[in-house]
Amino acid sequence: MTLHIAVFAKAPVAGLTKTRLIPLLGPDGAADAHRLMTEHALRSALQAAPGQVSLWSAGAHDHPYLADCCQRFGITAYPQAVDDLGQRMRACLQQLLRDHAHVLLIGSDCPSLGSTDLQLAARALEQGARIVFTPAEDGGYVLVGAARAGVCAFSAVFETMTWSTASVMADTRRRLGALGWQQGADWAELPVRWDVDEPADYLRAVQVGLLPG
Repeated sequence: MTLHIAVFAKAPVAGLTKTRLIPLLGPDGAADAHRLMTEHALRSALQAAPGQVSLWSAGAHDHPYLADCCQRFGITAYPQAVDDLGQRMRACLQQLLRDHAHVLLIGSDCPSLGSTDLQLAARALEQGARIVFTPAEDGGYVLVGAARAGVCAFSAVFETMTWSTASVMADTRRRLGALGWQQGADWAELPVRWDVDEPADYLRAVQVGLLPG
């Protein structure tokens, strides 16, 4: 198969999921928000790559919600590797690239990322980019994708990165530049999107109709 999309998510355990939203929504409300965003990500992925979507869970892989998602969406769930975020992303992409020419990896907390964005990312890989990113407003990125030719850059992209900081995307650009890769030729960036981490992000998503009030 040409394209596969992996969705990273956690089991929606109250008190352990989307903890920065708890002051606004409470433990159960924060877990419910995570469910809604996970399902949005899965629907968007299936619109962009019908029948070629998988769910990669962190934490309680045997949580009933994950099995429910597999049944409702017709997908398969896998446990994420037990490492830092970079190693987990690298392991997922490497595994899927054995069977697919192009793989996209997204999280479950970016309702501003839709199927059109995923199709644009897939097109960038089809047109020759070895790696593609959708940067986030907070300085990270909400999508990373790769063709098989991009595997050679995975060490530079994923190892010893300081994750969840405002410098992640800038550091990634710098590392790719140090390899001699050129933006637009070897790797692509798509329009910036924003994710939901803080209460203000959640209220923004409600205001624009991405999440229910």
